[in-house]
Amino acid sequence: MDQMTIGVIGGSGLYEIEGLTGIEEVRLKTPFGDPSDAYITGMLEGVKMVFLPRHGRGHRLLPSEVPYCANIYGMKKLGVQRIISVSAVGSMKEEIVPGHIVIPDQFFDRTQGKRTSTFFGNGVAGHVQFADPVCSELSGVLCEAGQRAGATVHQGGTYICIEGPNFSTRAESTIYRSWGVDIIGMTNIPEARLAREAEICYGTVALATDYDCWHDSHEDVSVEAVLAIIKQNVAMARNIIKHAVHALSAAPQCECGESLKYAIMTDRSLIPEQTRKDLEPIIGKYLD
Repeated sequence: MDQMTIGVIGGSGLYEIEGLTGIEEVRLKTPFGDPSDAYITGMLEGVKMVFLPRHGRGHRLLPSEVPYCANIYGMKKLGVQRIISVSAVGSMKEEIVPGHIVIPDQFFDRTQGKRTSTFFGNGVAGHVQFADPVCSELSGVLCEAGQRAGATVHQGGTYICIEGPNFSTRAESTIYRSWGVDIIGMTNIPEARLAREAEICYGTVALATDYDCWHDSHEDVSVEAVLAIIKQNVAMARNIIKHAVHALSAAPQCECGESLKYAIMTDRSLIPEQTRKDLEPIIGKYLD
């Protein structure tokens, strides 16, 4: 069996993984443009890793500017079977205190249609199941790794993804809370959707940095406050990844790797040749 390859997409503050050996920098071209940056490959605790800073090194890309399709396509090309998404978020619940970790199991999409959210199109139509948008097996490992690392971890919860780059108004924050969401961020959609289409397990380590602007007894979210908590949380995220890799070195037992088995609706003979070529890493095994 091929060796397991784990991808890490780093969010705000996480621009590298400590402890990688045999480091190589890989730059890829994709049919969906250039990824956010070069991929960094190496070994961590004997497990092959691929790291990508979501916003680019130096944090150059706004949430809406992140080339999500290119990023996930590149992960697929490099043989990644599981993606750990590390993301800074705001807390929408009193009990999720800034500095805590959340492993969400649901997403609510409040982006505004500016982001390409599928690999399908250009002559091929497909519809994947997305009722349960994260890999439960991967998420369970991340939760256990967080606990072993000494973090306060909240297992499960809904991540509402807004367009950004501005934070919420007070009215928006109050309404989102009334919907029962747990955390708020700007990047995990369409990332999670694309990972499902690429048949890659996906799980999120959400680092709570603030209470958005709904909490009367706390200051409104600011970049300064967020950065202070991020520094603390990023060290914890690195520790969680280190604890998780051993448990993730075995082959997945989930169904993420067959997400497209019944998803492609188009008559195979009608799929344009260029589309076949472009999507070969994604859908190639279903076109024979």
